[in-house]
Amino acid sequence: MEPSDILAAYGKQALRAHARTNCLTEIMILSAETWAKECNRKGPLAGVPVSLKDTVAISGWDSSIGYSIWAGKPMPKDCALVRLLRDAGAVPYVKTNIPITLMSGEAWNDLFGRTTNPHKSTHTSGGSTGGEAALLAFGGSRIGVGTDVAGSVRLPAHWSGVYTIKASVGRFPRTGNTTGIPGQEGVPPVYSPMARTLGDLWTFWRAVVSMKPWEYDYSCLLMPWDDSHHLFSDQDVAPGSSLAPYKRRWGVLWDDGVIAPSPACKRALQIVVDVLRKYGQEVVDLNPPSPYEGFKIASQLLIADGGRTAIKHIRSGESNDTGVVRALQMASLPHWIKRMYIWYVRYIKRDDIYAGILDGFHERSVYDYWPLIAQREDYRRRWFEMLQEEKIDYVLTVPHSLPAVPHNGMRDGVKSFGYTLLFNLLDYSAGVLPVTHVSALQDELPPNFKPRNSIEESVYKMYNAKAMDGLPVGVQVVGKRLEEEKVLCGMEIVEYCLCTEGIGYKPLEA
Repeated sequence: MEPSDILAAYGKQALRAHARTNCLTEIMILSAETWAKECNRKGPLAGVPVSLKDTVAISGWDSSIGYSIWAGKPMPKDCALVRLLRDAGAVPYVKTNIPITLMSGEAWNDLFGRTTNPHKSTHTSGGSTGGEAALLAFGGSRIGVGTDVAGSVRLPAHWSGVYTIKASVGRFPRTGNTTGIPGQEGVPPVYSPMARTLGDLWTFWRAVVSMKPWEYDYSCLLMPWDDSHHLFSDQDVAPGSSLAPYKRRWGVLWDDGVIAPSPACKRALQIVVDVLRKYGQEVVDLNPPSPYEGFKIASQLLIADGGRTAIKHIRSGESNDTGVVRALQMASLPHWIKRMYIWYVRYIKRDDIYAGILDGFHERSVYDYWPLIAQREDYRRRWFEMLQEEKIDYVLTVPHSLPAVPHNGMRDGVKSFGYTLLFNLLDYSAGVLPVTHVSALQDELPPNFKPRNSIEESVYKMYNAKAMDGLPVGVQVVGKRLEEEKVLCGMEIVEYCLCTEGIGYKPLEA
């Protein structure tokens, strides 16, 4: 099949996806027809259409990321990733929607509008890489690229029913693109691939690394791809085969101490735990350094400038996510007012969890910032030592406490990213794969449920199993730093077990 024919097929489906979900920002299909004719037919991605988050710089096309002030200002040259993809034979053809500032779990902005979930239009597809997830779930693309600084590829993958692995720093090209918070490295942002199937994800990862990204991007490590972890490169591993040679030790994080997983998300995690045990994997409960402590450190690092960098390009009258606005307002309150409010939360409402988050939510001087980096490094050390002592191969947990939330849910949910943000702070390779769907019958909230803190209370206002019925639910598979191949293998083990049991996830047929 000719690359032009492949482009035509996916271009048409991408336009259908856009008509249904409003997932696209830049439609480059006419230019892509020329690129397809000229593509490298001997490359590892020869003729393959690739969709890209709006942040990705392509010469001659905008990367406004929802800021109206950047609209109509095309990028002067391709970023490192796009140059690599073109040399690999890939054909960029669309860019996908995001939230302004990139700090929200929903993809909407005044410039491009709101992206909806392809499974249920009343709910979000996630953020900040929500347009990409919606496009992939709808079948308008097979492989795409997003970014992740607090869960921005993993949350949309969970909420839209697709696959991803958040890279560790240095494994995937990232230079030459636009962002709302340039220079923020306390919780390092990364570019990462997303895909419609696990096989596609593996193929994409291997193709990019085979192109020697360290020759395109100074920030990439000289670290060739290791195919020895690939479960299905071994011909002996066929459906029904024993997984005994691939036995791994899995540590389950059931609850981060801030927001308990909803019945739907806990059920998905339990399904995976049960099937792994059935197929001979060793699964234990994890007792790690406090995830709440990690959440506090990470949120303080992300807001260390008081949020001023992300909002400085927003024009007067331009919309921002309500939850982000509230968070930034809290960070900018006069010190004495904030101290009074924290005292009220801690001693009147008796909510130490929320008070602890608020306590560090303010702009910092360099003098105050460096000790926070020291806390981060000590926290990373303690996690490393725990995993070594417990001989844990994978951490297994939920990507978020809820399935996809209704539109405008980030008003209450902006503080709910602890299960993903934790692994950005640690810089661990972390994957998400879809497992099941919300069931109105199985996933109702127990009548005796009582929130433990204000954050949990605000998040659970959005949980409604009947309204969420049919939405995808995923799990998160986490390895140590720079273990992308090993995490892919862990995801393969999970999917192999689910499929062998006859309960594998079936992608949306649009």
